[in-house]
Amino acid sequence: MIKIFIDGSAGTTGLRIRERLMARRDVELIALPEEMRKDEGARREALNCADVAFLCLPDAAAVEAAAMIENDHTAVIDTSTAHRTAPGWVYGFPEVGGLRERIRSSKRIANPGCHASGFIALVAPLVHAGLLDTDAQLSCFSLTGYSGGGKKMIAEYEGEGRSPLLDAPRQYCLSQSHKHLPEMAAVAGLNVPPCFCPIVADFYSGMEVSVPLFASQLRGTPAQIREIYREAYFGPVVRYVESPDEGGFLSAAALSGSDGMEISASGSDERILLTARYDNLGKGASGAAIQNLNLLLGADETAGLVL
Repeated sequence: MIKIFIDGSAGTTGLRIRERLMARRDVELIALPEEMRKDEGARREALNCADVAFLCLPDAAAVEAAAMIENDHTAVIDTSTAHRTAPGWVYGFPEVGGLRERIRSSKRIANPGCHASGFIALVAPLVHAGLLDTDAQLSCFSLTGYSGGGKKMIAEYEGEGRSPLLDAPRQYCLSQSHKHLPEMAAVAGLNVPPCFCPIVADFYSGMEVSVPLFASQLRGTPAQIREIYREAYFGPVVRYVESPDEGGFLSAAALSGSDGMEISASGSDERILLTARYDNLGKGASGAAIQNLNLLLGADETAGLVL
């Protein structure tokens, strides 16, 4: 039986990981009593007893937790931003750049950021194929449900007497300093981070990441983009969808509750719109973490996932 410890199991990501694992018979969860959840000694012991440890913590705490592991046995899946571009850590998006095999053999896996997952899925294959230059200066728009902001934002949106400003979508990262930007550039193979426009709206979960392109930015055609996506994304988790159009609309909540991702390329020969849809708590967080666990364990890659 594989022993698993979730450090930070009370947060939004940790809770969904725990929910997915509770239904499985091939793993055993190491649980700390509520009063010992933040006790350093108890956490250190649990981390070192685990076959796999999930870190669902703020960045600084995740760095500290990883340093508490004093053996060569425990594998770590860190859901924070702390190690996504760090040496010695493998980026946990198996569908791009041959990362699947590296994840299988790694003891240190950095789970991708929610916004970054869609951007990387859309851009990395095109850079790798030479359709986009590594110096390409791109824009990225991302719609997300409010659960991506964690418990505080969830309480804000679901509380009584909330601000009427929450009734409309809200753009953020106005300073262009979002914490996902380094991984978005590095893993996609770009020298320049995109101009990033994330927007949170009044729905619980779901995400829609769009990258608009002019034909002049491509070393190829829209048809070649679609062919690259067909070859790269045929499931079971990430799949290319030819026509996701919903009567002229595209809902960011279409995959809410799912651990999958849909990739599409719309537009015309002059203006192309690349889109990734998924759940910010699914393939954007907890679902991705479970998929990485399955690869580590040599299990069915979709075990415990909702697809």
